[in-house]
Amino acid sequence: MTTTHPPHRSDTRLGPLWLLAGIGAVLLAALVGVTTGPVSIPIGHVFRELLDRLPVVELESSLTATEKAIVWDIRAPRVALGLLVGALLAGSGAAYQGVFRNPLADPYLLGIAAGAGLGATIAIVTELPNAVTVIDPVPLAAFAGALVAVTTAGTLSVRRGRAGSPATLILAGVAVANFFTAIQTFVQQQNSETLQQIFAWILGRLSTAGWVEVRLLLPYAALCTIGMLLSVGALDVLAVGDEEASTLGLRPRTVRRLVLVVASLAAAAAVAVSGLIGFVGLVVPHAVRLVAGTSHRRVLPLSLLFGAAFLALADVAARTIQAPAELPIGVITAFIGAPFFLVILRRQLTS
Repeated sequence: MTTTHPPHRSDTRLGPLWLLAGIGAVLLAALVGVTTGPVSIPIGHVFRELLDRLPVVELESSLTATEKAIVWDIRAPRVALGLLVGALLAGSGAAYQGVFRNPLADPYLLGIAAGAGLGATIAIVTELPNAVTVIDPVPLAAFAGALVAVTTAGTLSVRRGRAGSPATLILAGVAVANFFTAIQTFVQQQNSETLQQIFAWILGRLSTAGWVEVRLLLPYAALCTIGMLLSVGALDVLAVGDEEASTLGLRPRTVRRLVLVVASLAAAAAVAVSGLIGFVGLVVPHAVRLVAGTSHRRVLPLSLLFGAAFLALADVAARTIQAPAELPIGVITAFIGAPFFLVILRRQLTS
């Protein structure tokens, strides 16, 4: 594990400029998302429509009924979902990196991806989406699988009633991920006719059926965001080491466990509605740390904001690069994130 040095005092405050930069990035990404698509709608008309929806602004919309439906029923829910998923993945990544004091930690570390993949695969091959018409069972099955994987990894890392070290937890997560992946591969081989649908989910997507997925994810996003933001002070104290943190009145094992629960719940909820979108939780927090300092009072809130903007813009690229065909968004994030990961790894090996 690579130990992170405690942040300097000057690095600890978020500051209004950084906050405005993050909010501006989110607003810009949202505007680009709702104005970009196969159907060309003038950006000025979309902007007037958005302003007209504000409580204190009254403007006559220039959009037709069809264009309004495209903006509010197709593009806006997808942008909102991208913002929520990006924020949760990046925020959980920042929390994981703080807990493990390692910039290579990411939300899928404890088997979340493998558990979600297995849950979604089982739901697809058993044709639950056709049997259940009220709500799509695939996200629920993926969410359940992710939670089972994380819980199993946590249980395996416990020894004699006490939580194991971060290294033990990671090893347990690797073992659980490999086991769940093996089961998923076996299930796929027995049901080869569903491979295309399974791989489409695994590669990640932000396709929506209106606002249903957004409403499904929003409560988890609100709860987990609050929990992660409340942990920033404790994560800064953990950065100095467990012994020093204990002398400052912090209980490192308890804090680490609580933060991991919240961050894992955030990642599991995001994966349940979007599939497996990699590298967001790795790239965004590390990039924020490079430009804004190491304090989690900066890193975590800015990761939430810039992660939201990053994934919303990545989704725009996914649906426009080969329009009218659509690329899996996981391909876009991997194309950006894989080289970034190699740069981080090289820095770790040479430092």
